[in-house]
Amino acid sequence: MKQERIILGIDPGTNFMGYGLIKVQGKQLTLLALGVVKLNKLSNHALKLQKIFKKTIALIDEYHPDEMAVEAQFYGKNVQSMLKLGRAQGVAVAAALSRDIPYVEYEPKKIKKSVTGNGNASKEQVAAMLKYLIGLKEVPDLLDATDALAAAVCHYNQRDLPGGGERHSSWKSFLAANPDRKK
Repeated sequence: MKQERIILGIDPGTNFMGYGLIKVQGKQLTLLALGVVKLNKLSNHALKLQKIFKKTIALIDEYHPDEMAVEAQFYGKNVQSMLKLGRAQGVAVAAALSRDIPYVEYEPKKIKKSVTGNGNASKEQVAAMLKYLIGLKEVPDLLDATDALAAAVCHYNQRDLPGGGERHSSWKSFLAANPDRKK
C-alpha cells in the first residue's frame, strides 16, 4: 500500500457541503484543508448541483487526492429532500470519477463509530475527537466541515487499522491471507 496518500472527505448537502482533506503518511494524519460550500442562498437546485461539482473538481485539481470518502444518505421522511440530497451526493461522486478518483460511501453511524467509538455520537463529539486526532485548532462554526473530515478519517481507519479494510477478491485469497482461519 502507498505510504503517502491524500483522502478527500465530502459531506454532501443541498444547503451546505462540507469538505475535509487529510494527508496520510504512515500512521500520521495531517489536515490539508477544511471548509464548507454555502449553497443556501441559491434558489435553483441545478445551480447548487453545478456549484458542488465545480468545487469538488477544484479541490481535486488543487490537492490531488488519491481517494474520496463520502457520507452516505441517511433515511428521512421527506422524499423530495432525500432525492435532492442524493443528487448532491451523486454530483460530488461524478466529479471524483471524472478525475479517476475512487470513492467509498460510509453511513453516518459508521463514520461516528470510527472516529469516536460511538455510532450515536453528536456532531459536537465528532468535532471534539477530531481536534484530538488531527490537532484541529478550532471547531468551525458549521459542523458539515468536521463531518466531511470525519468521513476522510473513517476511510483511513477502514484501510489502515488492524482488521479495518482488507479486501479480498475471493474466499481463497482470504484464507491465504489468514491461514489461522481455515477451521
